[in-house]
Amino acid sequence: MFGDIRIKMNIISIIIIAIGLSMDSFAVSVTNGLIIRDLNAKRILTISFSLTIFQALMPLIGWFAGIGIEKYINEFGHWIAFSLLSFIGLKMIYDGLKKNEIVKDNELKILTLIGQSFATSIDAFVVGVSFALLNLSIVIPMLIIGLITFIVSIIGLLLGKYLVERIGKKVEIFGGIVLIGIGIKILIEHLYFL
Repeated sequence: MFGDIRIKMNIISIIIIAIGLSMDSFAVSVTNGLIIRDLNAKRILTISFSLTIFQALMPLIGWFAGIGIEKYINEFGHWIAFSLLSFIGLKMIYDGLKKNEIVKDNELKILTLIGQSFATSIDAFVVGVSFALLNLSIVIPMLIIGLITFIVSIIGLLLGKYLVERIGKKVEIFGGIVLIGIGIKILIEHLYFL
């Protein structure tokens, strides 16, 4: 009886952790939904899949790494995430401020997508390390984190696509500000609260 309660509690805890981890992916997805002009099903699945793969694999990598490199990620991971998201955000703001240029389809470049995916999944690495320290299996958490991130990313992309019709021009500026904001949030969390 107590074993069943412990399993349920662990799954509930993992779902809560997964929702928390997926919030940065959600914000990035909303931003991508705002800036990509022709957001079709293929692009939605590609972006969601990329965010999901990184979010699901980083706990596994963290789990295998154990405590060996945790201190380095704790010391520098937030700076890497902040730098990547700020760089991408500043570029989006710059592109949004350009005048007298023909608006092109803003297809998300693969390196930008990988940068977003990596930057939003660094916390998942630390979660994987935590699971290793607690002697918890990583398979179920990986699957739950991946599934929730995939669903949340699709919702974020569709929400961004919906909002772009109401916001109009200069959505890149807004999207850039959102990405920089996520980077600052990650930095503040790690510097002052972890």
